Amino acid sequence: MRVLVVDDNEGLRKVLAALLISAGHETVASLADGNGVEEIVQRERPDFVFLDYQLPGRDGLEILASIQALAPEVDVLFMTASSEEQIEQRAADAGAAGFIRKPFSQAQIIDELREVAETRRVATQAGIAADAEAVPDAPPAGSEVEPTDLPASSDKPTRVKRTAVIADDSGSVRMVLKGLLEESGIRVVQAVGNGAEALNALRAHRPGLLCLDVNMPVMSGLEALEAARQICPETAVVMVTGCADRAFVTQAASLGARGYILKPLRPAYVENFVRKLFP
Repeated sequence: MRVLVVDDNEGLRKVLAALLISAGHETVASLADGNGVEEIVQRERPDFVFLDYQLPGRDGLEILASIQALAPEVDVLFMTASSEEQIEQRAADAGAAGFIRKPFSQAQIIDELREVAETRRVATQAGIAADAEAVPDAPPAGSEVEPTDLPASSDKPTRVKRTAVIADDSGSVRMVLKGLLEESGIRVVQAVGNGAEALNALRAHRPGLLCLDVNMPVMSGLEALEAARQICPETAVVMVTGCADRAFVTQAASLGARGYILKPLRPAYVENFVRKLFP
């Protein structure tokens, strides 16, 4: 796999480069700050970026957002020695595929890299399979079409249990969660970037599952949750978050959430969650 390393500590950059090479990976570039990250991502298309938080100029969260917008298929492993409150949750909510606290061991690096790679592999394969099996929007001319299962008098679609809408402002999270849900037998009918779009998708599709990121522009996940329960109370709404403290869980449950999926996303967690939600 091809890796970009961004850290202002030269010694650490060398250690990471040597470790990655010994594990069979290729370091495409090693940077001391965020200057040039976007150009290298566009030119080299790495599979992973090891990204430090506290960098000269732009910090890691700003760079992470830029990478997400430019290339959501690139996984970012966020690194920091900061004791800043909730930094791990903030990185996860921003789309980081993994999180590593400094100082770290070589085993931690390799294990985290393996976890992230496996998550992306499962999600990508499931997404490809789902696309290949997708039913076309319109049948070929002259072909017969089976009648729908909607009552003749219905003016809106019925809820389809094993379908989902995803709302998350991170393109990477949308891609990965879509793949993991489809690997678990849930067909994702639409993925959107904010709570207002989620409500429109909910009205259009009436899915069995609505996955809501907590922190989104335009309308937050908790705001959308309250409205979603009124629009389609039979849809199971779950929160997607990097923070699952007791206060948040209690608030979300009081508004009607059926549970939460933790970021960074992992296949086993999503599979188990779906199995419990749709036995």
